Amino acid sequence: MGSTRSEFYSLYLTRFAGSLGFITILTLLPTYIDVLDPSGVAVGLFITALGVGRTVAIVPLSWAGDRYDKRTILLIALATSVSAYLLFAAISSSIGFIAARTLQGLGIVGTGLISLALISELAPPGDRANVIGKYNSWRMAAGIIGTLGAGLLYQQFGFTPIFAILALLLTTALFGVWLFIDPDDTSVSEFALFDLALNRRILTLTSFRAQYAVAVTLVRKWVPIYVGVSAARGGLALSPFIVGTVIASEKFMNMVSQPYMGRLSDQYGRALFVFAGGGIYGVVALAIPFAGPIGSTLGLPATLPVLGDVSPAYPAILLLNGLLGIADSLREPASMALFADEGEDEGIASSFGIRSLVWRPGAIVAPMVGGYLMSAVGMEWVFFLGGAAAVSGVLTFFVILSSAHGRRALAEW
Repeated sequence: MGSTRSEFYSLYLTRFAGSLGFITILTLLPTYIDVLDPSGVAVGLFITALGVGRTVAIVPLSWAGDRYDKRTILLIALATSVSAYLLFAAISSSIGFIAARTLQGLGIVGTGLISLALISELAPPGDRANVIGKYNSWRMAAGIIGTLGAGLLYQQFGFTPIFAILALLLTTALFGVWLFIDPDDTSVSEFALFDLALNRRILTLTSFRAQYAVAVTLVRKWVPIYVGVSAARGGLALSPFIVGTVIASEKFMNMVSQPYMGRLSDQYGRALFVFAGGGIYGVVALAIPFAGPIGSTLGLPATLPVLGDVSPAYPAILLLNGLLGIADSLREPASMALFADEGEDEGIASSFGIRSLVWRPGAIVAPMVGGYLMSAVGMEWVFFLGGAAAVSGVLTFFVILSSAHGRRALAEW
């Protein structure tokens, strides 16, 4: 029992450290732009370099994770991440930042995908979503700490101590994996990614996930924009600190809820929780543009202790974004457990690789569509599209699930 707990906590720390690095760079990105003064093209590369590194790494790491020892692959990924953050501490040019960002993308895929595959293998099948929920909670905790703390640490100490902390955390995770996780003796000789891509259950799940990627990408990226930009551009014009609290509310509720929701989905049907979580997410997303009228109708306060004068829309958007976190906590551990179930004997890393690949098109295209909608017809249409994509995804999922797998599949999966 002690050994199993040590294995789990090594992977939890890996998830926390990798996610903390991701959110820290995201938070400090505007500061890097000010310090390095890159050209417009370079600014775009600052953002896309991470995506390139992540996309390039998915297929080879999925294959290697199933073909070879996952523990060894994870150790290499952790070492790559340590190197990336040491490079961030030393860069003095845009080229150096782009190189570090690309290296960071490679490390993030390795630590995220392979540690998820390992923890799914270690978890008992009947308790898998609960364990994955705990694992994901560490990612949410990292998101909260990174969002609220990275800027403050930079103001006090500069870049170098931040990246020293990240490198130390990842090195600790590396030693934890090395000491406590046994070598993985499973091996899949075929290219499982191709075989699993035709798996009926995975195809059913991806019918939802491909659309849901559009919903989550739009809503997560535009909630802080909606809260922070001027009223003339359709926003609430609240302070950067208020924006941070709104972002943190979604992550906090997701963090607290995921283990419990994962356990419930293990008991009552994982497909049911994917359906419910996606549907609730869509409905709440549709309500976000009405945060102002909701706050006024409910008589929510316009002044709060410590924060001072705020809009009545602030408590409303805080509540709505918290509900989005709960909705995603219903879906995420259940979805991951379903992908793990399908890949358990054929290639669990490849199953998660497919899950990641299906997300990428929506995540890449959605921001461009959102930017067009914001300028052409109004910011509220970004949330209308996001909510509609989530609702369309769950309805497609339900129709395919019922027709291909039986009317009771929603409760039986």
